[in-house]
Amino acid sequence: MSAEELISHYDYQLPEELIAQQPTDQRDASRLMVIDRGSQTISHHVFRDLPSLLAAGDLLVMNNTRVVPARLNGVRTATGGKWEGLFLREEPGQQWRLIGQTRGTLQAGERITLLPNHQSQSTNSPRETSPSPTQHHPTVELLLKERQSGGEWICQPLTTLTTLEILEEFGTLPLPHYMQRSADAADWERYQTTYAERPGAVAAPTAGLHFTPQIFQQCQSQGIETSQVTLHVGLGTFRPVSVEHLHDHHMHHEWCELPAETVQAINCAQVKKSRVIAVGTTCVRTLESVAQQGKLSPWSGETNLFIRPPYSFRVVDALVTNFHLPKSTLLVLVCTFAGRELVLRAYAEAIKNRYRFYSYGDAMLIL
Repeated sequence: MSAEELISHYDYQLPEELIAQQPTDQRDASRLMVIDRGSQTISHHVFRDLPSLLAAGDLLVMNNTRVVPARLNGVRTATGGKWEGLFLREEPGQQWRLIGQTRGTLQAGERITLLPNHQSQSTNSPRETSPSPTQHHPTVELLLKERQSGGEWICQPLTTLTTLEILEEFGTLPLPHYMQRSADAADWERYQTTYAERPGAVAAPTAGLHFTPQIFQQCQSQGIETSQVTLHVGLGTFRPVSVEHLHDHHMHHEWCELPAETVQAINCAQVKKSRVIAVGTTCVRTLESVAQQGKLSPWSGETNLFIRPPYSFRVVDALVTNFHLPKSTLLVLVCTFAGRELVLRAYAEAIKNRYRFYSYGDAMLIL
């Protein structure tokens, strides 16, 4: 069995101080490592250099998902015991899939009363950090219906509010566990891409966090095209691979959509022999999931595509991505795209040069 088939060969040691806890002062001030697969070379830049590193006719494909305030607090209605939860996604019949924890054992039929989060935010503007004396919050209970594997539950919100209204009233941003802090006021802006449109993700598509309107203007002036897909990033993004053989790993499902206008843009780029550049692994998985079905065409649905060696990429020619956790499916994807030895050499050089890692960290461009 080759090393590429074993998760232990996708490991590296990262000093804890290189895990980015806060965003850079400016989005495009992050560092940008450029990996050239052809020459096997590595060079160092700043993210705002990106347009100058691309060519006229290149097509950047972005994920326009929007992170929802998915982290929830509540109490067990019957006992008053504290409960913490994370909304994962909406299920048929206006039901939710979530994970939750409390002291003791939750039982089907129990109800959870949600507690308002006074640091939450409406869709466009921050809320006050403390409630006014007259502020009224609706009472919303969750009926726990069915326990699933992995600590997940199917539950029914007992309210006429929509899912997004509930989350905006009671939720806060679900920062990744390695940030070791709760979301603050700055995160409401910085843990979203500037082009986030469609609510549904519980984690940001982090490669897109570096893009600014100025970068898009530069791209446009240089003849670099942009287009969008949607993939609602799920909790599985942060779950480590727990088996040694990659073929034994069961990939999580995420909802994605490839719209007709993006299909057309990709077809035009391929006719012109221009590059299709995926911004983030979520875009890679969306494009390649549809390409697996045959001719590229508009599509929406669930994907659980695990890109691992040996995989032949059908759409993506280049990739913008952040630095990912060791032994993760995201690192396996990047290694499959650029070659494991080259990527791990690049990670070692990033550590030596004190790059910042993970969601709020620096980026790489793989050509």
